Amino acid sequence: MDTSRLLRTTGTVIAAAGLLLSGCTSGGLGEPRASASPAAPGTVPAALRPYYEQKLSWRECGVPGFQCATMKAPLDYADPGTPGSAQAIDVAVARRVATGPGKRLGSLVVNPGGPGGSGIGYLQAYAGIGYPAAVRAQYDMVSFDPRGVDRSTPVECLSGPAMDKYTQVDQTPDDKAEQAALVAAFKEFAAGCETHSRRILPHVGTVDAARDMDMLRAVLGDEKLTYVGASYGTFLGATYANLFPGRVGRLVLDGAMDPSRSALEMNRDQTEGFETAFRSFARDCAKQPGCPLGKGSPDAVAQRLEEFFRKVDAQPLPTGDAARPLGESLATTGVIAALYDESAWPQLREALTSALGGDGSGLLALADSYYEREPDGKYANLMFANAAVNCLDQPPAFTGPAAVEAALPSFEKASPVFGAGLAWASLNCAYWPVQATGTAGRLTAKGAAPIVVVGTTRDPATPYKWAKGLADQLDSGTLLTYDGDGHTAYGRGSDCVDTAINRYLLDGTPPPPAKRC
Repeated sequence: MDTSRLLRTTGTVIAAAGLLLSGCTSGGLGEPRASASPAAPGTVPAALRPYYEQKLSWRECGVPGFQCATMKAPLDYADPGTPGSAQAIDVAVARRVATGPGKRLGSLVVNPGGPGGSGIGYLQAYAGIGYPAAVRAQYDMVSFDPRGVDRSTPVECLSGPAMDKYTQVDQTPDDKAEQAALVAAFKEFAAGCETHSRRILPHVGTVDAARDMDMLRAVLGDEKLTYVGASYGTFLGATYANLFPGRVGRLVLDGAMDPSRSALEMNRDQTEGFETAFRSFARDCAKQPGCPLGKGSPDAVAQRLEEFFRKVDAQPLPTGDAARPLGESLATTGVIAALYDESAWPQLREALTSALGGDGSGLLALADSYYEREPDGKYANLMFANAAVNCLDQPPAFTGPAAVEAALPSFEKASPVFGAGLAWASLNCAYWPVQATGTAGRLTAKGAAPIVVVGTTRDPATPYKWAKGLADQLDSGTLLTYDGDGHTAYGRGSDCVDTAINRYLLDGTPPPPAKRC
């Protein structure tokens, strides 16, 4: 993976935290559209009205063309307090105001996924400058860091050196001692999160983030929410639609999750998705001169990758950092990272070529980009927030090592290459210090305006069948299919997809049922 994957969308392994830009100017940007009574009396509980009626104070924050603000939200919606009280938390917001030409359509809120991805980083580095010009001309481009993420009262867990050790723990244990070491690592991670983030951990679930998003809609002055969510952002958007169907404007859910799938089912589905994506890479690699995994069928290429993983499990490769040799866990993460975006396949071939020659630095760089590790050894809080949200949204996939061992055959059938590692990585929520508050279930959003669900046929992180499942559940869902590789579809090179979504965002016309690109 190169940075373009992170700029477009943040896709992370659903329950596997173990696996897995500066500011703005206010001058010359114009003004956002006037409020249109977004929180009429009676539509918002009285206790929340001080939050819904707050005014954002926009300021410069370093990136030309963008403005930033801080919105207050209740830590606990059951006991909200007031925006000025100790019961409130900060939610960081950024925007780029529409400058025209054309009629201003309000705010377009975007979310890159994760969970744990920084919406503000995504807005400033990609969406606010890379979305189609016609869309940016008519919408104020807006995003926020969801509660627990980056600039918004973040979840913190481990120091940089501790994370370095954590990412190296063997996630395909060969014996009871290695199993015990993996369990100990998961417990240490969870204990670190509890120590550093005890106050916020029970309150970072997707339902609370969706409630924050409705508050943001109101303080932006919009009667209805217009939204593009990618990857996990589709679950956030679908949750919003289910909570507030009458406030749904134009929603695009790209690279969709299926909320009816349990944590175990989702992890196994995603394992199959990465196998599908790897086979696409393998077919392409076999056609390239000097493919590091050789020629032949995808099965033959996969077998050679498995052999490579076994070798680095037994004897990690040097990387130029004596404290961080490339073992099987980091090598696997590096490969998985590059499967999110087919434009990263050449980089993966180069990294594998170097690794087979004894240099693990290329795969380590890919793993670092996945984990959002900086050159100075500091980690963004992506993986901390990812675990915190996932472990709260659903009960754990597994309750202990015995349950993983029982499920291993089904995971290895889903992916001979990645199955074992992804099964064991799914154990992390078993040791989480806060009990899950959510469960799997269908989201129908009955009464909502048309919602566009986008699925990519060979998406590694959000398998295509999830998009079909979500579109079927939503009363007003319509499925847009992209026959292609990589994670998500909008803005990734398909004129057919982009034209259909742009038309929906600009004039409200959804694609025809079952449209395929």
